[in-house]
Amino acid sequence: MAVKIRLQRHGKKDAAFFHVVAADGRAPRDGAFIEKLGVYNPNTNPATIDLNFDSTLKWLQNGAVPTDTCRAILSYKGVLMKKHLLDGVKKGALTEAQVEERFAKWLDTKAGKINSKKDDLSTGAKKAAEDKLKAEKAAKEAKAAKIAAKNTPAAEETAPEAENTAEASENTEA
Repeated sequence: MAVKIRLQRHGKKDAAFFHVVAADGRAPRDGAFIEKLGVYNPNTNPATIDLNFDSTLKWLQNGAVPTDTCRAILSYKGVLMKKHLLDGVKKGALTEAQVEERFAKWLDTKAGKINSKKDDLSTGAKKAAEDKLKAEKAAKEAKAAKIAAKNTPAAEETAPEAENTAEASENTEA
């Protein structure tokens, strides 16, 4: 029985999310599985991934083969990195302490990258909202100026009317 680590689709038509499962390779995509390893939600930015790290690592070490998408997810979360380092321990190239040190360092750099992306997304959203507000304000002012110009009579039109009223008042006084 070839065990695969793959995605199982759930959710609505345009709002899919996935369960990461260990399943027999012959089972249907959304069919029976051996163990649920986590959840992947691509609808958020960045995508939300919740994995049972130890269980997933155990399945990989026992020979489960991830699909291409699951391989990318496991790589993103560091499961494949940890497996690679533990294979180095089996070969005698590394010690357990070195593995933990390297993996902790890798996790720190990865967390920094993720946090910087989240910060960039939030500042970008704020900047876009501010720019939109400024554009709306400028359009509103331009429209108000246009209406004000339309409603006030031109200076040339008011000058002859003033002269005509002045002449009429002189004629009535005389």
